[in-house]
Amino acid sequence: MLKFSTLTLPVIASLALSNASWAEESLPSTNENKEQTSNLVSSEQAGYSFSRQTVIDLAKALAAEPMKAPQKAAPELINLDADTYRQINFQQNQAVWGEAPTQFSIQLFAPGFLYQDLVEIDAVESGRAYPIKATTDSFVTPNENIGKLIAELGKFAGLRLHYPINTDDKKDEFIVFQGASYFRAISKGQKYGVSARGLAVDVAQPKGEEFPMFRHFWIERPSSSQQAIVVHALLDSKSVTGAYRFGIFPGSPTRIEVESTLFPRKDLAHVGLAPLTSMYMFNNTMDDSPSADHRAAVHNSEGLQIQTGQGEMLWRPLTNPDKLQISAFMDESPQGFGLIQRQRQFSAYQDLEALYQRRPSIWVKPMNDWGKGHIELVEIPSQSESNDNIVAYWQPEAPLKKGQPFEYSYRLTLTNDTPVLSGQPHIVRSAVNKSSSEPQLVIDYEDLSVSTLESLQVDANISQGKIVDTKLVANPYQQGVRAFVTFDPAEADTAEIRLQLKQDNKPLAETWLYRWTGE
Repeated sequence: MLKFSTLTLPVIASLALSNASWAEESLPSTNENKEQTSNLVSSEQAGYSFSRQTVIDLAKALAAEPMKAPQKAAPELINLDADTYRQINFQQNQAVWGEAPTQFSIQLFAPGFLYQDLVEIDAVESGRAYPIKATTDSFVTPNENIGKLIAELGKFAGLRLHYPINTDDKKDEFIVFQGASYFRAISKGQKYGVSARGLAVDVAQPKGEEFPMFRHFWIERPSSSQQAIVVHALLDSKSVTGAYRFGIFPGSPTRIEVESTLFPRKDLAHVGLAPLTSMYMFNNTMDDSPSADHRAAVHNSEGLQIQTGQGEMLWRPLTNPDKLQISAFMDESPQGFGLIQRQRQFSAYQDLEALYQRRPSIWVKPMNDWGKGHIELVEIPSQSESNDNIVAYWQPEAPLKKGQPFEYSYRLTLTNDTPVLSGQPHIVRSAVNKSSSEPQLVIDYEDLSVSTLESLQVDANISQGKIVDTKLVANPYQQGVRAFVTFDPAEADTAEIRLQLKQDNKPLAETWLYRWTGE
């Protein structure tokens, strides 16, 4: 039976730049401005020599032995309810580098409630790492006993980074690490939504999913003039260890460049690279919305976008199915994929609190050749918008082998849409015409300028049944066209539908994919 994560607040990983040739900007240096830190980092600590190779060597050594369970928070902290845990707040004057001549600062999360595993967090300055320790002054707590328990542990459950992404005079939280290997980030003007994580193992497999965790972080201190930050992380799990280096460029948009070296403890047949996690409940243009819900749509992401190794763009609307759905998109050397939130108007959602129109899209661009494999999309039935029920990742065709290091790199971009489609014709809306006597689909295209509709063709096919009719009409409100596709699924319970808008027999926009389930 499929097992689900209980994490409802996945956290954001600070990612750091590698020394590889694809890095676009110079890396932050740690060779200056060491005078101001925080009393969480003792000036009496000698520290230890640190580099990227330190994390690689640790991951390799760990992989040679069975995983040792991480230290847990005290039972009194684990048993806290959500409301009490929310009252534990990091002291603003304790921020690491908060008063130092750098634009970045670190704030920390206390262990407790869902966040039971303790993680090590070190600050890196001038090539030396200094452990950050919790004290009785680190947090404002509901009572004195909670503060003492946290200080006795001396460790944390995660961290968040701050930088002035919205205004020059305020350091905003823009990336968070907390829980397993999850991380979230935002760009200017955005609100947290879709998550990423370090690695996915055995998603939707009968034996249950394995959740690797980042158990140790190292954050390199940037100089006063630098606008990027480097974070390293040590990943550990029963099946694999890993050394991660993240380069984070906060702004508009925020970019995260990831370099990873994995060390499998055993052969891994079901491993997901660059996994993304999101939430999709409903969109009343495609689904039947809950009868008691006043909103037009509820989702952090509305579609899976893929740019294949051949350059073809695919668009697959997301669904909240009645039963688990897994879709695989075979490819070789993919150019990119992502979970996209395309609608940017309040009217598309009508939610005054969640503000789904401000949730980021996230785009994965491989920075080396990922070879053969497939992008896997997992859609999990859900009745609550607090649960992430959408997962997408790249699964290599060949299993990862025990004792053989596996290296890969990629860039994450937190945009408002698919970055490679900027200014290009693309799909902006998919809908089902529920009043039609036969199933009918409606697809709207934007940024499309044609002299006559007669020059366009709709190339549609279905895996079961038949396409009954297709029609195109001009849509001046989208600066594009609207396609209608009527089909007869015959006796089939499910059918895969594929549609291309063409001109002179050449694709004019992304390929639209949809799984009809007769619901």
